[in-house]
Amino acid sequence: MTLYDIPLRTLTGEPTSLADYRGKAVLLVNVASKCGLTPQYAGLERLQKQYGDQGFTVLGVPCNQFAGQEPGSAEEIGSFCSATYGVTFPMLEKTEVNGAERHALYTELTQVADADGKAGDVQWNFEKFVIGKDGEVVARIRPRTEPEAPEVIAAIEALLSA
Repeated sequence: MTLYDIPLRTLTGEPTSLADYRGKAVLLVNVASKCGLTPQYAGLERLQKQYGDQGFTVLGVPCNQFAGQEPGSAEEIGSFCSATYGVTFPMLEKTEVNGAERHALYTELTQVADADGKAGDVQWNFEKFVIGKDGEVVARIRPRTEPEAPEVIAAIEALLSA
């Protein structure tokens, strides 16, 4: 099984999968609307605008597992992201990233180690996974790292130039 084989749903409930992004570099991020890190949406959108026409996309994955910081419905999440941060990148449905109900996508993603060699559970909202054009995870970046941090930019640009 590859990441491309895992069924997903968009925020509006339509079937999708990472196979829809084959050939693109993807920055997959679990997001939340009521988190201290929520302002990272602005940086994520800037990345989308800067690199979106070069074969890149941010993919947001709302998650309510961390202190209930994404309590809204799909409509409320979409409205908040659009009105507050002008989000244009695709969003998936609200997803469990840890625990017994962990989505199959995150079962695979959490096996990937971060820069310190640590794999396992997602630590908090806004944990980032950089996925190459071939569907392989090339970097795992922890939540407090800003979307426009040098290591994130370097990972994206390396994929786009490959």
